[in-house]
Amino acid sequence: MSSRTQHALDWPAMPTASDTERVLWGVVVVVLVGDVVTTIVGLHLGLSESNPIARSAIDGWGVVGMLALKAGAVAIAVACRGLVAPAYRSIVPAALALPWGAAAIVNLYMLSLVV
Repeated sequence: MSSRTQHALDWPAMPTASDTERVLWGVVVVVLVGDVVTTIVGLHLGLSESNPIARSAIDGWGVVGMLALKAGAVAIAVACRGLVAPAYRSIVPAALALPWGAAAIVNLYMLSLVV
């Protein structure tokens, strides 16, 4: 039998890849909502979508088109997640969170110029 004694100076374990991945998927949800909401508000205030693919989807199907594009991106990311080694799977949600977070920040900046 072995037992490990807990010392006051023990550092907590580093978060596992799955913990990091879960946090990043949460970030994906937050920045996705931020991007969608700021885009909708911007469109209602007279701004235009700068992404030509998103602009085409919004022009053709409105908000439903934009949501379909976002859902498609998430579906592709989830499908490709299994192709990545477990240690690197947190890259998948990060690849969604970074550009959507940047888009939400740019949208907020543009809204600040209009409002």
